[in-house]
Amino acid sequence: MRGLLFDLKAAKLPEPVTEFVFMEDRDFRFDAAYPDEKIAIEVEGGTGHGGGKSRHTTPEGFRRDCEKYNLAQSMGWNVQRFPPSMLRDGTAVAMVRRALEARRKEKAA
Repeated sequence: MRGLLFDLKAAKLPEPVTEFVFMEDRDFRFDAAYPDEKIAIEVEGGTGHGGGKSRHTTPEGFRRDCEKYNLAQSMGWNVQRFPPSMLRDGTAVAMVRRALEARRKEKAA
């Protein structure tokens, strides 16, 4: 995650809020978020993409992640999910930039 934060800063994108709690009664949090734009960033480690073991790969962890993402979407959040490979090749930064630009256009309209 630190690498992504560094890359976002290097790309002159705003700094996101890390460990952002979007649903306190469920203790659901995003790895990082732009709360005003309702854009969330989730780094999916331990999914067979070089991240090792993770609670996300257990049946209960996967179910909880699905619930979290679906609730977030129903609340108007754009959840950007990235495996480590998308962090390494720059795709994550490009997609976050695109999501921020799209939200800004929506707000301006």
